Amino acid sequence: MILVYTHKITPRVRYIFKHILTRTLLIPVDFTSKIEEFVAHNGPKLTYTKNPLGNEFFIKSNNLLFEQGVNYLEINIQKWDDVPCFFNAGAKSAIPYDLFAASFYLITRYEEYLPHVKDIHGRFTAEQSLAYKYRFLEKPVIDIWAYKLLEALKEKFPDYEYKKRSYEFISTVDIDNAYAYKYKSLVRTVGGFLNDLFQFKFLELWNRFAVVFKLKKDPFDTFDKIISLKNEYNVRTIFFFLIGDYTTFDTNVSSSKNKYRLLIKDMVDYARVGLHPSYFTMKNMGTLKKEKERLEGITNMPILRSRQHYLRFNLPETYQHLIDLEILEDYSMGYASNVGFRASTCTPFYFYDLDFEIQTPLKIFPFALMDTTLNDYMKLTPRQSLGRIRDLKNEVKAVNGTFITLFHNESLSNYLRWKGWRRLYESMIKIATS
Repeated sequence: MILVYTHKITPRVRYIFKHILTRTLLIPVDFTSKIEEFVAHNGPKLTYTKNPLGNEFFIKSNNLLFEQGVNYLEINIQKWDDVPCFFNAGAKSAIPYDLFAASFYLITRYEEYLPHVKDIHGRFTAEQSLAYKYRFLEKPVIDIWAYKLLEALKEKFPDYEYKKRSYEFISTVDIDNAYAYKYKSLVRTVGGFLNDLFQFKFLELWNRFAVVFKLKKDPFDTFDKIISLKNEYNVRTIFFFLIGDYTTFDTNVSSSKNKYRLLIKDMVDYARVGLHPSYFTMKNMGTLKKEKERLEGITNMPILRSRQHYLRFNLPETYQHLIDLEILEDYSMGYASNVGFRASTCTPFYFYDLDFEIQTPLKIFPFALMDTTLNDYMKLTPRQSLGRIRDLKNEVKAVNGTFITLFHNESLSNYLRWKGWRRLYESMIKIATS
């Protein structure tokens, strides 16, 4: 255990020290604001305050962890060796930056509470983030800083027995459209035929006809393939099912369709299943509750995991709603337009609510990349995408973090805009598990 002396033990101090030391570096931590207790402690110890007590391991504290609420902060990005960092700690400090305050700023998404312009879907955009502006979006800098701290601690306390965490991989799959053509209502099916006809989409017209009249398999029905890869490579896989009512943005098969309900029940036997709350649940607690209960009615088990459709969430309201509904894990933390680490970490972390100044029970699992980001936003080919995937995986592996990817069942279809992407998914699994 490491004992931390600080002049004031705040919820922010407890939260970020436990994340860096305990969850990332596997070092238990305790706190004191009594100097005599700190002096009497025989094991590793550090002070986090304005001035050192003696010649102990000292980190000069920024004011951020002793404040409340959200204020405008001036951030001056510099380099710690070759890694961007901020909140300079001065010459007396054992490390040159207050990585605890800097990590708190990034991991709580402090900047998303400040005034900003939202995109057409009401989302905070990557381009407005500090990580994008200073080009460290594709680096889990909080984990990198933690490992730099670990080197300094090992030098100061060489006799302490340090544990090492293991790299993990989680493949997550969003089910926005379980089927391209099957099990749609008569109105949608006829409308689809007419739409294909008027737009001269003859290939789609033929495929729609062949699937509806059971001459061939629906192209989006790739579930057997995903499960076989999960079993072959022993991959932790989570499916997030969209079961909201039909809207312009929510176009899945109706959850009242027996075949769709059977598919969900089937997947529960092979993998973990979570909720994919529909487009308008970002601010609508009633709809979110209805969809959670609907999915629980199908699976006959409590739903504990969630990922927002279109990655639409608003801090802190959306997360407060999930907490109220006893969701324990959220997988929405990432950007639609860019790959990388939205919260600058590849370690799952608990959501800290800056409104109430508390650590909540909601655990955030940040993903590193999404198939539609690579294909639709970044316009990369499967081959180019594989290179980006490899780079991101290497960043995570270097700090023994958790590499989380987001694909859709339709991207394994090799159909229309997804030609060649089924092989990419399999190649990614091989890279991620190697």
